[in-house]
Amino acid sequence: MRRAVFAVPAALALLAVCACGAPSENNTEAAEGEEVLSVGATAVPAGDILRFVESELAAEAGLTLEIHEYSDYIAPNAALAEGQLDVNLYQHEPFLLEYNEGNDTDLVAVEQIYLPPLGLYSKSVDDIADLAEGSQVALPNDPTNEFRALLLLEQSGLITLAEGIDEATFSLSDIEENPRDLDFREVEAAQLPRSLDDVDAAIVNNNYAQEAGLDFENDSILLEEFEGNPYVNILASRADNTDDPRIEALVDLLTSPETVRFIEETYEGSVIPATAG
Repeated sequence: MRRAVFAVPAALALLAVCACGAPSENNTEAAEGEEVLSVGATAVPAGDILRFVESELAAEAGLTLEIHEYSDYIAPNAALAEGQLDVNLYQHEPFLLEYNEGNDTDLVAVEQIYLPPLGLYSKSVDDIADLAEGSQVALPNDPTNEFRALLLLEQSGLITLAEGIDEATFSLSDIEENPRDLDFREVEAAQLPRSLDDVDAAIVNNNYAQEAGLDFENDSILLEEFEGNPYVNILASRADNTDDPRIEALVDLLTSPETVRFIEETYEGSVIPATAG
């Protein structure tokens, strides 16, 4: 499958998973001298990365992780703000800032960890050039991810957006040019992989694409690239615990050569370590 890769301008837009919230089964009681850190994450890739750190690196650093997995994009921030978590890993900073504004919270970005590129996936065409006039394209229905999706489509030349489009107030009516008369369908983000059976293509968030078993190499026809991308996922904390030495230790482990190698070897380009930028 021929896949186009485009950079997205550094404009605000969001990504980020009804909470499962149960701790990882791999967690054990903290050994003497170890500090327990409660971390919220989506299953893929954040949960996978944290479990690698937990099993391979944390003990030597004197750190015990209690990993809570979530399946939506709101519950991990609510749990962090309420003190149920110490940190979370699943979102980029634009999403965090929007969450703060809408919920009167004071969550902060501690460190960039990885980029999960947003992608356009299809089961019926192998190249964006093959999207026929009137093709149905599914988009995330939450405003932040939909805005990000439209920016990606504009970069590919499939659409043109109105000049000065505002992420806070945009709508599909801000598409000024749509030469192929693409028919956009707004779908709840978690359902986008399933929608591929009913539409010609869908823009799918990376974590949902991986959970659904979509093949990065064979199913994606358009992807974001790393350079200049504002959507790098971050480790987030509250303003009142940013300097916690346990969090600093986790940052060191998440950005270590061992973790970078794990990300590169496990995801083979479908998730990019922040250190690659």
